[in-house]
Amino acid sequence: MFVGFDYGSANCAIGIMEDSEVRLLPLSATSNYLTSTLYALDRELIAEAVYQQMPQHQKADYAKLRGAQLSRAKHARRELDLDSGEQAVFVGEQAVKAYLEMPEEGFYVRSPKSFLGASGLRLDQVALFEDIVTMMMLHVKQLAESNTGLKQQGIITHAVIGRPVNFQGIGGEDSNLQAEAILRLAAQRAGFIDVDFLFEPLAAGMDFEATLTEDKVVLVVDVGGGTTDCSVVRMGPSHIHLNERSQDFLGHSGQRIGGNDLDIALSMKAFMIHLGLGCHMVNGLPVPSKPFWNAVAVNDISAQRDFVSLSSKKMIEELIKDAESPELLQRLLKVQHDQLGYRIVRSAEQAKIALSESESVVTKLDYICPSLDAEVTRQLFSDAIELPSAKIEVLMKQALSAADVDADIIYVTGGTARSPAIYDKIAGLHPQTPIVVGDHFGSVTAGLTRWAQKVFKENT
Repeated sequence: MFVGFDYGSANCAIGIMEDSEVRLLPLSATSNYLTSTLYALDRELIAEAVYQQMPQHQKADYAKLRGAQLSRAKHARRELDLDSGEQAVFVGEQAVKAYLEMPEEGFYVRSPKSFLGASGLRLDQVALFEDIVTMMMLHVKQLAESNTGLKQQGIITHAVIGRPVNFQGIGGEDSNLQAEAILRLAAQRAGFIDVDFLFEPLAAGMDFEATLTEDKVVLVVDVGGGTTDCSVVRMGPSHIHLNERSQDFLGHSGQRIGGNDLDIALSMKAFMIHLGLGCHMVNGLPVPSKPFWNAVAVNDISAQRDFVSLSSKKMIEELIKDAESPELLQRLLKVQHDQLGYRIVRSAEQAKIALSESESVVTKLDYICPSLDAEVTRQLFSDAIELPSAKIEVLMKQALSAADVDADIIYVTGGTARSPAIYDKIAGLHPQTPIVVGDHFGSVTAGLTRWAQKVFKENT
């Protein structure tokens, strides 16, 4: 069976074709989407979980490759007093729940796709992300195949996987090749026979194209959880049935700037003032901002490693001794000790979503300090994301410049584009151009699913 697989920074989804229509497969009792998160009681247990669930014919080779990790996993189980069959790795909402219950005890990663293609990764870090992505793909594939309607049609064998134009803002094509290699290997270990890749904005545009009654030049703006991608594409009845579309893709741009970055920026602007950011030392100097940034920079491996280190703990303790408002910095020390950075960013994400419907929300931060609340307004959010939203504007201009044509329509998709502040930025750049807002979460999956039927049927 051929599917579209959106391995997204915020959510994962799988689609199949039924009677010429795309159907997203349920990945839980209440949703077609799975949150892109993973939590393990110990990081060594991830390799063990992959080994246990991967196809039988791949286990021997994998065991040779991950022998050291599998050995350490046995030790970790003894240390944690876990039975051999007791679940120790969680994906999706189960991972979020486990993290919120035990933030300081396990290994939690949000949006692992955001790390793919990062420069400077050691071999053991690349291996870790291979296992994280494999574990998530195994989980999603098994959930999809357990769907009652799918069992009668056979198992999933082929997938078109979405990818951003650029996985990282730096690193160029080397970063993209590294990220694609991790995704391809993970898909193979998860049991896919073959996979292909398609730019996510193009996938989103293909789903929109099915609704057009005449040919148009469309600027697709896909503002996702981890990346923003723009593509200028010729679309319409004259193009939709073509099997080769490279001549229709006129210009592309993309960068690692998305919902995660907005959440981090909002965390800094709205919440860190309550933890001491902006305060002064008794000598009149401002409290350094670096530990506050490291606390919430959840898509930066080096920042997270630095924040949880012993040296970071000691630095905050020294700041407390000489701060004018030591009680605020005590809250930052709690965040460091209990590893609450992800939870703060999650609070910012929830505030961002709520601001789509309200002008102002009150966010509870009582997990840091009893009765601590923070008011977040649309204006504060708009101020907080001024830099990342400006980068989105630049990406739109770059795609149009590369295409050297004007767009007839701007098609906006991606979960982050639900934010009024982001929509206003996009709309304000070309006020005379009609804007169509697509399915913020499902359009990429739908386009990937349509393309899967073409690319794999041609090769079978």
